[in-house]
Amino acid sequence: MTMVCHRPEGLEQLEAQTNFTKRELQVLYRGFKNECPSGVVNEETFKQIYAQFFPHGDASTYAHYLFNAFDTTQTGSVKFEDFVTALSILLRGTVHEKLRWTFNLYDINKDGYINKAEMMGIVKAIYDMMGKYTYPVLKEDTPRQHVDVFFQKMDKNKDGIVTLDEFLESCQEDDNIMRSLQLFQNVM
Repeated sequence: MTMVCHRPEGLEQLEAQTNFTKRELQVLYRGFKNECPSGVVNEETFKQIYAQFFPHGDASTYAHYLFNAFDTTQTGSVKFEDFVTALSILLRGTVHEKLRWTFNLYDINKDGYINKAEMMGIVKAIYDMMGKYTYPVLKEDTPRQHVDVFFQKMDKNKDGIVTLDEFLESCQEDDNIMRSLQLFQNVM
């Protein structure tokens, strides 16, 4: 049985499309190929790789949401180009680009807004991923409380959904969110 391998587009083109240098792209590609020799990663492999970072919890649901955010063409696989484009936004993108990417992650059904069910799915997935050993120990209704706080802050017109504009405006008004977006600025 032969394995079809995906080769990424030229480094020059990726360098022009991302905020990485050619050398950084080469390092990233080596790491990607090491984990995904075929040049693409499917959701199951993505979940296995992601689970290694959260050994005390169940990261599968959050990894599913994350995979869908990386798989912008909805093909069921993430190529190196998809991976490095998202990484470029998350690590070196503008505040606006990072917030748009995060909104897309939270908009699970891709209908252009975030509803309470989607946000509850994300919050529960994060708690599952963190595991049972959090301190202080989480109460049963903690995810619902976080979703309520999110909507109180983000849903400006109180219509039960958060649009991209509401999300962008609310996040840019929040100093904690703005500081957290800067955390990974100098990772590479």
